[in-house]
Amino acid sequence: METLIWVGFSQSLFEAILMVAKKKNSISDKILSAWLFLLAIEFLTCALDYKIFGFPLLSSSFLLFNPALYLYIKSLTINNFRLKWFQLLHLLPFLLFEIYAYITREPISLITFFNADPKLTFRMLFALATIASWSVYNPLSIWMVLRHRRNLMNEFSSIDSSRSLAWIYFISIFYISYCFITFFIGLFGLIVPLDSHSPHVYNYSVLLALIYIIGFYGLRQKIIFRESGLPEKSYKYSVLTEKRKAEIRDMIISYFEKSKPYLNPDLNMESLAEHLKIQKYQLTEVLNTDIGKNFFQFVNSYRIETVKQMLSDPGNKYSIEAIGYECGFNSKSAFFTVFRNMTGQTPLQFKNQGITGNTFKT
Repeated sequence: METLIWVGFSQSLFEAILMVAKKKNSISDKILSAWLFLLAIEFLTCALDYKIFGFPLLSSSFLLFNPALYLYIKSLTINNFRLKWFQLLHLLPFLLFEIYAYITREPISLITFFNADPKLTFRMLFALATIASWSVYNPLSIWMVLRHRRNLMNEFSSIDSSRSLAWIYFISIFYISYCFITFFIGLFGLIVPLDSHSPHVYNYSVLLALIYIIGFYGLRQKIIFRESGLPEKSYKYSVLTEKRKAEIRDMIISYFEKSKPYLNPDLNMESLAEHLKIQKYQLTEVLNTDIGKNFFQFVNSYRIETVKQMLSDPGNKYSIEAIGYECGFNSKSAFFTVFRNMTGQTPLQFKNQGITGNTFKT
């Protein structure tokens, strides 16, 4: 156990320092580095518990991990996010229970957890706070990731794993599963006496694994949104007249058919707004309500039509993968996924179908 704790402390501290030294340090990076520093302190205090008292004191890494994960996801998924001082109150339960546990020297033990003594109220509040933290922060974190993945369709024409936060989604699902297992271990420990160190070893082992994953991917996470300062609008409060919507629609279609911006794999809503001199939220509204497609669908429909034309051209000498890149896709996997979703076929199936059809007509 002691080795595990010191490895967790050193790894958390090392990754926190790397995050601080990261180039172009964003607000998300600062939150992650602070989170890792606090996790290092959590491991350190656990090590001191064993050194000073010979047993771990009552502590819940969940009261730290849950709000920290929530704030980190919020900083990644909300455009122009700003960390306000009152948001630090999310960490208040963790600090209060940590301080009180040290004052009272209350050990963590499933066997004595419900003993009728003067500290029972404190332990019950501790348990309720932990369950409430699970129940509130975990669903919110998952919801923010899912909402973000939907909203990306109105921002980008190419969505990679960094933008979609696939790794955060995996961590969130894994972490929720871990919380459920911990909860049932706790219930089981109340019925069948367990070694007091076993749940502690399990908790900090999984926490260490999460630190490795968070540090690895957090260092590689890019800023998803550039600060644009554009206001967020709701369609039900739209100020666009039908005439203005038609004008914007015609401008978008004319630009796409004449300039073919969809051939640029980095095309996004911001660059389109800058070119057309129209605010992003107005373009998004016209695409979704007037054209009937989000930005991702609209751009990739042009790309797919261009791909189909090239695949159907008997004089074309490009490979299927090369055609995807030529038509604006930034990866083979993205090209194949979008093509299959929009046509119900793979590019090879479409090409072979065209060859068969031409042969039959001949």
